[in-house]
Amino acid sequence: MAITTVPETPRKPGRPPSPYSARPQRTGLGRKVRDNLTGHAFLIGAVLCFVVFSWYPMVRGIVMSFQRTRRGETTWVGWDNYTRLIADPSFWPAWKNTFYFTGLALVLGYAVPFFVAILLNEFRHGKGYLRILVYLPVMLPPASALFLFKFYAYDPSEAGLFNAILKALHLPTSQWMQPPEMTMPAMVVASTWMNMGGAVLIYLASLQNIPGELYEAAELDGAGIWRRIRHVTIPQTRLILALLAMLQIVATMQLFIEPLILANGAGAEDSATSVAYLIYQHGFFQNDLNGAAALGVIMLVVLAGFSAVYVRLTAKQD
Repeated sequence: MAITTVPETPRKPGRPPSPYSARPQRTGLGRKVRDNLTGHAFLIGAVLCFVVFSWYPMVRGIVMSFQRTRRGETTWVGWDNYTRLIADPSFWPAWKNTFYFTGLALVLGYAVPFFVAILLNEFRHGKGYLRILVYLPVMLPPASALFLFKFYAYDPSEAGLFNAILKALHLPTSQWMQPPEMTMPAMVVASTWMNMGGAVLIYLASLQNIPGELYEAAELDGAGIWRRIRHVTIPQTRLILALLAMLQIVATMQLFIEPLILANGAGAEDSATSVAYLIYQHGFFQNDLNGAAALGVIMLVVLAGFSAVYVRLTAKQD
């Protein structure tokens, strides 16, 4: 049997062979690493920032809470800082004030932004201007906003904004921050006005994702505004409501700048002393950094407990 050979195609003279003809193909792993190299670089930078500015101080604070530093010498004292804090007369009142503020903030500061968002969502014209108006207090520095409330709105004389309104309505004026029973409600009002802009925008974005057919079906069934909110709006936004409720608890438990500016720290009869302000007192006034670290660890544990409850409840809802 004769073997037929195919003649080789002659190469054009003067043209060298391609240097890429013998290059091996890249493996899938090498290509994936090369494609994700930029993303890994950004991720490493973010992780390093968290390690240096967040995780290391947290671990360092936990270690300091079991130590005591005197005249530059550090000794291990175990649970002594915690027992000393629990015996402090200001410890339990500070927690009581903090939980009281958090409860009031959930009633007022959590509900008001939701209903303001529902109201803004009903407007057909001028939504952008109204959003700017609501978000404007968030653009102010917190200290400036609180000083504005302290010297303009909460002025105990008749020149104060709120007292002027009460006088115009022929109602008795108030001293606002002076009576101990008024300290926490007054701080909640100021904090709600100062911080609600961000929550309102989040609620608005969530409300605009609700299909209009649900509201039309509810109107055909004769549902009024409150029934539509109860049976359509709240179920459709429950995940956002749950998330912002958790964020509200975490933020209000760290109450500090409001009593520092509005009540000059402790307030009348220690009615404004919070856990965060007590940490500030231990760390900067009493030079007790170890006690401040121990109090911070206690707050960390409490907030972690709230977060665990939130994760468990949302997991059941899903």
